[in-house]
Amino acid sequence: MPPAPSRDSGREHERIVLGRITGPFGVQGWVKVASFTDPPEQILGFPCWHLALPAGESRELRPLEGRRHGKGLVARIEGIADRDGAMALARGEVWMERCDLPALGKGEYYRADLVGLEVVNQEDRLLGRVDHFLDLPANPVMVVSGEREHWVPLVPRHLRSVDLERGRVVVDWDPDF
Repeated sequence: MPPAPSRDSGREHERIVLGRITGPFGVQGWVKVASFTDPPEQILGFPCWHLALPAGESRELRPLEGRRHGKGLVARIEGIADRDGAMALARGEVWMERCDLPALGKGEYYRADLVGLEVVNQEDRLLGRVDHFLDLPANPVMVVSGEREHWVPLVPRHLRSVDLERGRVVVDWDPDF
């Protein structure tokens, strides 16, 4: 298995994905937002979003207002006044540079900090390394790649500890599951 990525201090300009625009909401230019922040509404507090679109295009957006709607959020974006404009933003990832984000508290991590870390269960059996995350309706899932792929729900019951210094995540997970 390849070594974990370097955790050096030169990461202040690293992109941290805060959420994704999932599609239009209504006909007046509002968009649906899947937020990866905790609490989810925190994403609405940033005055400027960077948006990376699937085709490689990048834009800056200014959210004017937003609110919770169902399990997600909806937001009105400056300069977007109709459904077609909102549709053009669909599937775009909202990101910020690490240096522009607030300091994290004890026990808080950005998903980007976990990618590449070794994942072991409570019996110290190696499951693999964090490859990426999926946002499913019930909860986010950490995808661990090793001899086989494990989809570990990102909930306190399964995510037991994170040690960035050692490059290790401990989970309560059966390796045969």
